[in-house]
Amino acid sequence: MCPLDKILKAAEECKADIIGLSGLITPSLDEMVDVAREMQKRGFKTPLLIGGATTSRMHTAVKITPKYHEPVIHVLDASRAVVVCSNLLDKNQKEDYVEDIKELYDDLREEYYEGLSEVKYATIEEARARPYVIDFKKEPAPVKPKLIGVKVYKKYPLKDLVKYIDWNPFFQTWQLRGKYPNRNYPKIFNDPSAGKEAKRVHGDAMKMIEEIITNDILECRMVVGIHPANSSGDDVIVYTDDDRKTELCRYHTLRQQALKEDNDECYMAMSDFIAPVDSEVPDYIGAFAVSAGFGCAEQCKKFAAEHDDYKVIMLKALADRFAEAAAERMHEMMRTDLWGYAKDEKMTVDDMLRVKYVGIRPAPGYPSQPDHTEKLTMWKALDVEKNSEIGLSDSLAMMPAASVSALCFANPKSKYFATGKICKDQIEDYAGRKKMQVKDVEKWLSADLAYDRA
Repeated sequence: MCPLDKILKAAEECKADIIGLSGLITPSLDEMVDVAREMQKRGFKTPLLIGGATTSRMHTAVKITPKYHEPVIHVLDASRAVVVCSNLLDKNQKEDYVEDIKELYDDLREEYYEGLSEVKYATIEEARARPYVIDFKKEPAPVKPKLIGVKVYKKYPLKDLVKYIDWNPFFQTWQLRGKYPNRNYPKIFNDPSAGKEAKRVHGDAMKMIEEIITNDILECRMVVGIHPANSSGDDVIVYTDDDRKTELCRYHTLRQQALKEDNDECYMAMSDFIAPVDSEVPDYIGAFAVSAGFGCAEQCKKFAAEHDDYKVIMLKALADRFAEAAAERMHEMMRTDLWGYAKDEKMTVDDMLRVKYVGIRPAPGYPSQPDHTEKLTMWKALDVEKNSEIGLSDSLAMMPAASVSALCFANPKSKYFATGKICKDQIEDYAGRKKMQVKDVEKWLSADLAYDRA
């Protein structure tokens, strides 16, 4: 993340009319609050725009706006920034526009705090008393993987990944959205409004993919690890080998706490998908990190020097698509070969993209495990940076940006879920298990707290 001092110094030096902040991962949310607070402290009068994948209008209204008394506006995507900026810079419209935004955000804050008072939560002990139950002794025994340890793939052929590309997010990058029944690829080409442009952009993408493969512009690297594991409460103990005597690492999971009135409903944590230590059932867990971003920054610099912004955006978008395709391919290799728990799987790529496979692959920072710091454990267990040069920034964003990582669970009853808001008692317990300060855990999980931290 760019330090706030650097942002504000640049804004002062260039006498910026508007300051924009973009956040891609959860820690960015706290940094935006800090920037707004510092702008107020320094007496800035500049409007502040908030955007990026991890942001929302509600978060902007509740957490950022109260810290800065000048206009703070959430912008859903870059294409809408022009209208917002025009309204802010138009002396005849600014006052009414800002007042409308203020009233809207006041209503959102009121709605948010009313919602907090209405939602009830179970204590962490109550939640643990009603876990997601799998009878591991009655279920078929976990399949012993062919690979136990870590395997590295350098220069994985991009030509083999093309068929795994999910094109729908690609069109979203270009703000191209078809309407039902032409919403998704390839039906978007038939859409009366978006179809023609979608065809053109897709054609350009296919030409660039040919160039990327022919000229080795991008390189794909993958690291995968499969290890013996058993759960202990809300933690997953990972062992170095099948003797299960030496602990390699420990993944810490979070459990749902939003109150469930039906006594038959459970409070899920990812550790529920791994056989407990006391079950004496030998289980396993997998993890991987992949990237298709090597070479992207260098080529983008060349395009930028040629003032070809279109190709810069296109290459970054395709690097992202290749990274997601690599994740799809890696998970398939795990299921059918390296782990082999679904070795007879016959599945089309479309089936994979519809998540019809057995098992799950949740990623740190996503709803099942919203804590990005679990990447540190994964990176250490797989020695990711040494094996592939896929790194982590101070804010735990993966570098290169076109990278994907995930934990992999093989149990047929494992499923994706959202952890939801987390209460203070679980945060304190989680901090103790991770040997972290409560305030640091709260910072990383700020968007997921069921309470306002001090």
